[in-house]
Amino acid sequence: MDHDARYEAVTSRDARFDGEFFFAVATTGIYCRPSCPAVTPRRKNVRFFPSAAAAQGHGFRACRRCRPDAVPGSAEWNARADVVGRAMRMIGDGVVDREGVPGLASRLGYSARQVQRQLTAEVGAGPVALARAQRAHTARVLLQTTSLPVTEVAFASGFASVRQFNDTIRQIYARTPSGLREEAGTRAVRSGVAAAAGIPLRLAHRGAYAVKETFDLLAAEAVEHVEEVVGASGARTYRRTLALPHGTAVVAVDEAEPAHTAARQGWLDARIHLTDLRDLTTAVQRLRRLFDLDADPYAVDERLGADPLLAPLVARTPGLRSPGAADPEECAVRALVGTERAAGLVETYGKRLDVPCGALTHLFPDSASLAGHPDPHLAALATALADAALRLDAGADRDEAARVLRTLPGMDEETVQVIRTRALGDPDVGPAGQDAWRPWRSYARRHLALAAAGRR
Repeated sequence: MDHDARYEAVTSRDARFDGEFFFAVATTGIYCRPSCPAVTPRRKNVRFFPSAAAAQGHGFRACRRCRPDAVPGSAEWNARADVVGRAMRMIGDGVVDREGVPGLASRLGYSARQVQRQLTAEVGAGPVALARAQRAHTARVLLQTTSLPVTEVAFASGFASVRQFNDTIRQIYARTPSGLREEAGTRAVRSGVAAAAGIPLRLAHRGAYAVKETFDLLAAEAVEHVEEVVGASGARTYRRTLALPHGTAVVAVDEAEPAHTAARQGWLDARIHLTDLRDLTTAVQRLRRLFDLDADPYAVDERLGADPLLAPLVARTPGLRSPGAADPEECAVRALVGTERAAGLVETYGKRLDVPCGALTHLFPDSASLAGHPDPHLAALATALADAALRLDAGADRDEAARVLRTLPGMDEETVQVIRTRALGDPDVGPAGQDAWRPWRSYARRHLALAAAGRR
């Protein structure tokens, strides 16, 4: 899009472009999402930015009305397999907070200078600025939805010091941390009380979301003791355990009832219980990948809906998602052995939670625990994952991962495609020769799979 097209999107308050770009107003010093309900500014006063971090880097503050930091991420980063796309996915997963820019660069196989240059050229901000914007958003969520003391919010958000935290919040939101909390009406209490209540979140998405089909799939695949889907259709809750960099979590996501979809304005309600609050950003990103919340259903449905075979399927289920995985290594194991055998692995090799949460009692076994399994096919996959010969993390090279998978015993092409689609979040895995469906062949596969199952 050129600037004139972007301004037209702003003028029409087109929510399709929320997260795809941001605009700032020179006369007010504020940046917004394209669908911001405020009065449209004059064209001469508008500046456009590819990311919230870029707008912040030019001195603009986040709009209080449209909260541009809370929009879904750009679908472009999930579709792209180059270094910028991989870097954006890894920054979202918290790699910069945990390992710094050198760690990010090492995982990508580039120098820190090269990563900085490429991100700045395309996103308008380097990895430090992008991670800082993400920390600020996490801090705002914690301040306005929990009763954690401000000091704990600062470190849970990934800030190195309270002073850095205070300065960043003032710069981005033009409010003190206490001021943000007062706006939401929350009050600080003892940390133990806040942690026990969990963190309520709204997981934003753009456009239509075929939530029933997503919950149907998760219910069919649920592995006992690790996952469950409870409640009646239309009001179900998906719950699962997660192993995270600093601790563990139990997460829950609610199915939006059809009658409430319009009122919810594009989000799924969630609650996250963490043993270590530093894992919040990572847990959120893994849920976003699992539920495919950063997808662009407008682009997907437009492309697939133009195909005579897929058009009626798209019309019946607009906004169909291609779910990913909360834990890519777990996903690979499950793709190889199936749901029933996976449940057996949990009972034999899974680690029990220190505090079980109802039927959720275990973590899925890690790769190191399965490396000595008597099944040679499973042992080969687990060993490759444990030794990092096979990487399936958010920044993994998808082509290289697929190449390694094909060298493993017992790994057929269908399983490789499932892993690439789910564990690696590739939106373009599908039958050869269907170039008209690209780059959304994974979504086409979902439509065809539902049709084949007789659900249409």
